[in-house]
Amino acid sequence: MNTLHKPLKEVRKNLKLSWYRCPIDSKSFRRLMQPNDFQGWIQAGGHLLIFCITGCLSFYFAFYQIWIPFFISLFIHGTSASFFKGVAAHELGHGTVFKTKSLNKLFLRIYSIISWHNHHEYNISHTYHHKYTLHPEGDREVELPLEVLTKKPFYLLQIFTFNFTGGPVTSGLIPIIKGTIKSAFGANGASVITQEWSESIYTAHKEERRKAVIWARLILVFHFSILALSILFEFWVLLLIFSTQQFTANWLKYFVGLPMHCGLRSDVSDFRKCVRSITLDPISEFLYWRMNWHLEHHMYAGIPCYNLKKLHSLVAYDMPKVRTLREAWKEMLDTKRQQDIDPSYEFDTQLPKKGSKLNKNDISLMSSIGDLAPESLK
Repeated sequence: MNTLHKPLKEVRKNLKLSWYRCPIDSKSFRRLMQPNDFQGWIQAGGHLLIFCITGCLSFYFAFYQIWIPFFISLFIHGTSASFFKGVAAHELGHGTVFKTKSLNKLFLRIYSIISWHNHHEYNISHTYHHKYTLHPEGDREVELPLEVLTKKPFYLLQIFTFNFTGGPVTSGLIPIIKGTIKSAFGANGASVITQEWSESIYTAHKEERRKAVIWARLILVFHFSILALSILFEFWVLLLIFSTQQFTANWLKYFVGLPMHCGLRSDVSDFRKCVRSITLDPISEFLYWRMNWHLEHHMYAGIPCYNLKKLHSLVAYDMPKVRTLREAWKEMLDTKRQQDIDPSYEFDTQLPKKGSKLNKNDISLMSSIGDLAPESLK
């Protein structure tokens, strides 16, 4: 049997990884682990407020047929909203944004239904991604090599306008809607991930399928309601604001999201080799929910996103150099050129000398991924 297609029950039994984590003192770690409702409202409420403001502006300009400002506001609306799926819903899925758990659940459902995101399916997949990052038999949410599509003009046109087909870290209208419909009728939908991976996780976690089916139906009810309102009032901009914004202007999500794993090593048990952190401007960092500190997130996934930069400052001595966005893309493009010659080539990140050992009493807490894992994976 192909090792990529081993049953996940067998993978969980046999694939035991001992991940390296940078040493950090217990007091600082526990402080960083504490979620904060005020910070949660700033991040989750602030991003939703941007969605409402840009949506209202788009509606206003369309209503009065002021077309140039309309297209500008819709472009900004899509740029911001494209981070809902797999970013906003991702962090809320970890359950670490708000101290009040009901607020995590509420915002997770708001972001998920707007962005066609099936968080039940995704949470299973993403739990494997954290436990077995870039080990192909256990993590097929991210499969290397990730393609750098800078030389594909049709894809570049889509991410700056409207994305029909999807691609690395972006959502395409056709696969997402098709996958949601399939999920709603009880099939392996693959609305979030590949068809093969969807089949694998539901074979291993059959009890989770019903939740995903119900949620897929709720997504369809919501967006068909938007369609009905658009037809009733003959105002199609409602669809552009509430249903297709996820597929509009994906450019920023693509350029800041692709560097997180692209070109790095697989089958290693050191996050510093298989995950990349980058620095971003404050606006992009906010829209990306601080996931540009992606290495820190993988190493200590139970820490809220707004504390990741503070975490980095405490462990920077034991981390590789943080790349700028430009440096990360240069590194990826150089790696792509090497892989065109040698497909097995992977960029090997240079590491500092190892730090001291972790406090054994904190291992279980430090390996926490928050509330992400469904019951069948806890």
